[in-house]
Amino acid sequence: MARGLSGFRRHDALVSVCSRVLEPDRWLAAAVQRSIAAERVGLRLWDGSSTYDGVRPPIGDLLVHDRRTLLGLAINPELAFGEAYMAGRLEVRGPLEPVVEALSRLPPRSAWFDRAAAWVSTPNSLATSRRNVHHHYDLGNDFYALWLDSQLVYTCAYFARPEMSLAEAQTAKLDLVCRKLALRPGDTVIEAGCGWGALALHMARRYGARVRAFNISREQLTFARARAAREGLTSLVEFVEDDYRNVTGHFDVFVSVGMLEHVGRHHFPTLAAVLRRVVTTDGGRGLLHFIGRDRPRPLNPWIRRRIFPGAYPPTLAEVTARVLEPAGMSVVDIENLRLHYARTLSHWSDQFAEARDRVTMRYGEEFARAWELYLAGSEAAFAAGWMQLFQVVFTPHMSPPPSWIRTDPRVPDETPV
Repeated sequence: MARGLSGFRRHDALVSVCSRVLEPDRWLAAAVQRSIAAERVGLRLWDGSSTYDGVRPPIGDLLVHDRRTLLGLAINPELAFGEAYMAGRLEVRGPLEPVVEALSRLPPRSAWFDRAAAWVSTPNSLATSRRNVHHHYDLGNDFYALWLDSQLVYTCAYFARPEMSLAEAQTAKLDLVCRKLALRPGDTVIEAGCGWGALALHMARRYGARVRAFNISREQLTFARARAAREGLTSLVEFVEDDYRNVTGHFDVFVSVGMLEHVGRHHFPTLAAVLRRVVTTDGGRGLLHFIGRDRPRPLNPWIRRRIFPGAYPPTLAEVTARVLEPAGMSVVDIENLRLHYARTLSHWSDQFAEARDRVTMRYGEEFARAWELYLAGSEAAFAAGWMQLFQVVFTPHMSPPPSWIRTDPRVPDETPV
């Protein structure tokens, strides 16, 4: 009997010690829970305890596996969430995208980290830009072919009709850009940051334009040049392995789809100088298609660290004041396609999920988790309105716009070249 009582005492003592040890964890968990409860996201600790006490059931739970992750969510959640999810130290119980979208609606809680990051950020020099591009775009064409469309278009699609497939919507986007620019046979075009070449080839094949397309990703250029040769378009399209800063000559059209985010604020004047010297004043025009913000703020720190180093999504005000105005350009049309990007990312996420086993086999589980979170988080950011997708058409100051009215992109061009 005495031995049994002794066992109970030892058990009670152990429970008391554990309670004291876990008390700070539960206090910290409660604080994190209060910050996310408004969006009906629960928090569970590694011992199975939950701090969620909402009236309605949560849409999903964050399962935290260790104290390090809990501390990170309390101090710098925008970075810690991605790092912990990627490493498997945090799991999402429930559908990933709705939970991430709910969290995306919360105001940022680590703004001082963002300000510090902006203060110490390194300008995107030629060498830094090459390194950043290699980090993301030179993962291998085979990787992107697993979940993009057959043309490897890695920018926002345009769903002119809700029932469009991803491939149809990407082609519609290419045509939307060309129609906004009122592209004509014989127009000379500079494309800065051409990806895998889909837009350059579309401009040449369908509109008879002569295109010089610049890129610093060798993987992408290899694909683009091979495709141009297969399609007999090498006489109209030249793919140049060089940086946008080195563009020279005079052209009728300047177009950049998905590159401005990688320029960085430090080099907006550099881009302005490029536009000023290359866009002709007689009938010249241009289009910038870019991810942006409503208010100045750096990119999510985890995305910046793991996915897009050196990237910065500017506001419209920053682009007009620091790029177009110094370049002597006049804005003639602006459109926001953020919901089209949310749908694009939904398609990419679905296709990535289908290919996930192959991605994991080649790159590892941590890489696969990082990319599924990046795609889900990006979809959530556009759906919630934290991120925007702007298309801005411009002309040299006092030059006529490409068209008196915005061309209706839903009407197919019946007179292709």
